[in-house]
Amino acid sequence: MSGANAVTVARTTPRRRRFAELFLLILAIGVAAAGYIAANLGFSGVVPTGVLTVVGAFGALFLLAHLAVRRLAPYADPLLLPLAAFLNLLGLVLIHRLDLADADRAERAGRAAPSPDALAQLTWTSIGVALFIVVLFVLRDHRVLQRFTYTALALGIVLLLLPLLPVIGASINGARLWLRVGPFSFQPAEIAKLCLIVFFAGYLVVKREALATARTHVFGLDLPRGRDLGPLFIAWAVSMGVLVFQRDLGTALLFFGLFISLLYVATERRSWLVLGGVLFVIGATMAYFAFGHVRERFAIWLHPFDDPAGSAFQIVQSMFGLAAGGVLGTGLGIGNPQFVPFAKTDFIMATAGEELGLAGLFAILIVYAILAQRGFRTAVAARDAFGTLLAGGLSIVLVLQVFIVVGGVTRLIPLTGLTTPFMSYGGSSLVANWVIIALLMRISDSARRPAPPPQPTRDEALTQVVQL
Repeated sequence: MSGANAVTVARTTPRRRRFAELFLLILAIGVAAAGYIAANLGFSGVVPTGVLTVVGAFGALFLLAHLAVRRLAPYADPLLLPLAAFLNLLGLVLIHRLDLADADRAERAGRAAPSPDALAQLTWTSIGVALFIVVLFVLRDHRVLQRFTYTALALGIVLLLLPLLPVIGASINGARLWLRVGPFSFQPAEIAKLCLIVFFAGYLVVKREALATARTHVFGLDLPRGRDLGPLFIAWAVSMGVLVFQRDLGTALLFFGLFISLLYVATERRSWLVLGGVLFVIGATMAYFAFGHVRERFAIWLHPFDDPAGSAFQIVQSMFGLAAGGVLGTGLGIGNPQFVPFAKTDFIMATAGEELGLAGLFAILIVYAILAQRGFRTAVAARDAFGTLLAGGLSIVLVLQVFIVVGGVTRLIPLTGLTTPFMSYGGSSLVANWVIIALLMRISDSARRPAPPPQPTRDEALTQVVQL
């Protein structure tokens, strides 16, 4: 081939950064091990037995996940797995610390110590990480999910309706969100949100041009056509249905906020945000006047000290705990987070705020922010529109959930009852969140993987053959 006809293509192969991922995983496990020891020392003054066994179990579990990533998604973002592992392990430490208080309370009352919830959470962590590996192994191309857009919608609706069945559906803390079979319970809404994200992404890829078409201009806003408002009203109606029939304000707000956010990402039209905000205000007003439990949530939010020993006991105890923690916290094992009802689930951030302080709480929120930033970066880097919307939806749902939970604990917004991703006790949420990380890593691997070299055209190939 002559020099005049030669074409040199400069290709930069991205670094895989798997050793950076391994180092951060070891660091996360080390911090969790230190927290585990500190919680026991602070509470009882003795080092817990079996520390090496516990640390070894953590290490083996996440080393297996790391090796799976090396084999199945070698170009994936190196921060996603360590950040999720750190939050998961920190949640286990806080649940273990609350287990110590439960065991001490039972001993003082002359009762047998309850089964530690940290052990059950570790089991769910193992299931979540195993499912993380399975998703990476089975789903080699995230674009396959686009074929199941409407199947995902149907499955998501079925999962949302299952808790309403009379035999297996169960109400816990006033919300009918659970399936109970014998001693086992499961929250299908956690899987339903994944199905709805797949549906939203697949639907908006096809319809975003029509949804972005403006027909009317009002006060500087480009309003969509009337016939294109159907999806917005359907999402609003589904969210109101969740609020009415399942009595769950948090899930309703999460689903509606997710759809509006993805509409904005897909169309870049501010009018969707305005219309969504108007519908949210209308729905919130209707719910306030129609349902007593919604009015009670607002009353607790606005005037918690009107009934500090009754309906507002949770939020008042949470506020006392955060105040006791101050800037640097009381220290692991030294505070009294067990006085807050549902400290292991809805109020796990209050436990962190009391014993780790404002500084520790900010550090946790920064970890969540970095996790979301890497998710949004994956969405921007995706090479296809479906991957962009899917990664954006998965990241948005994490952001919304953390905002709703932390906002409720700190009285920024009314309490909703959602769990903190990766940290709260509960298998349904934990497993679903590990699936989210697996999907983000699959999209990230596809985005960062070197593109195949361009294939020569027929004429170029014939020219090369002649020159040879």
